[in-house]
Amino acid sequence: MEQRFTVAVVQASPVVFDRERTLDKVHALAGDAARRGARIVLFPEAFVSAYPRGLDFGAYVGGRTDEGREDFRRYWESSVDVPGPAVDRLARTARSHDIYLVVGVVERDGGTLYCSVLFFAPDGQYLGKHRKVMPTASERLVWGFGDGSTMPVYDTPYGRLGAVICWENYLPLMRAAMYAKGVELYCAPTADQRDSWIASMRHVAVEGRCFVLSCNQFNRRRDFPTNYRTPFGDDPETVVCRGGSCIVDPFGNFLAGPDTDGEAILVAEIDRAQIVRGKYDLDVVGHYARPDIFQLHVDERPKRPVTITEDAVEGRAAPEGSARPEERSRRSNEPHANELAGRS
Repeated sequence: MEQRFTVAVVQASPVVFDRERTLDKVHALAGDAARRGARIVLFPEAFVSAYPRGLDFGAYVGGRTDEGREDFRRYWESSVDVPGPAVDRLARTARSHDIYLVVGVVERDGGTLYCSVLFFAPDGQYLGKHRKVMPTASERLVWGFGDGSTMPVYDTPYGRLGAVICWENYLPLMRAAMYAKGVELYCAPTADQRDSWIASMRHVAVEGRCFVLSCNQFNRRRDFPTNYRTPFGDDPETVVCRGGSCIVDPFGNFLAGPDTDGEAILVAEIDRAQIVRGKYDLDVVGHYARPDIFQLHVDERPKRPVTITEDAVEGRAAPEGSARPEERSRRSNEPHANELAGRS
């Protein structure tokens, strides 16, 4: 286990609704972070290819507009299939830069989009994903809900690595589940630019006695298409999201950031000994717990809307037009095999 190493969070803007150019940008920025010594590199929530800040997708109580449906179609077209070509490109980025890559994507599964985080190892292996279990407010118009089957924490040479997305961090029981999994490198990709978010990241670091890597986008109006319907006006230099990314140690001290000045790569050295020093007097799932009073039960079974039971008679042909077994597996939304292997 490496005791001291460098991590990085990338505060930048994607090329909104352009998946391929955004993937190019991930590759370039991850390379910059790796050249600065980073062994783990985190990108913001929904980085590939957009957090659609300001869009209402034409929704109002009792109706939707054609223009809003077209906005959703454009969003869907720029999203990521998991597995798929974009995942393969991200895997090559991790391998070429020899880093653990953690990146927020908008995942599509059939006609539904999910806010997800993908994990990659330095050898290019796709480790798995976390789907956001609770989209916030208007996000629920365009993102589905993840279930308990994708809440992984991965063993790495640098510590146990996991991610909780944006306001999921305001679910106390989800934080408790992550602490119980032994998370040490707690990634918090977000779209929240408020001062209160920064305070929350310090709280999570202290509560979990873990290192928190918080990462947000920095956008100006010019980072969005000219025909993007937005309340932010037309001045290309208007700041749409100011960032606020930071890296926090287990005692709530900032190791880097918070940065609200522009696009940036924040790096910090991690000293794993701080985790144990912190847990000396606070381990919320150990000596500081009271299981005789408070207990949490976590259901990590995948929740599928449709379950197909096959006829088990050997040699019987499938009905004409029915899906092959591998197609049924792919459609069932079961976690990827290596996600199950990596999950605690």
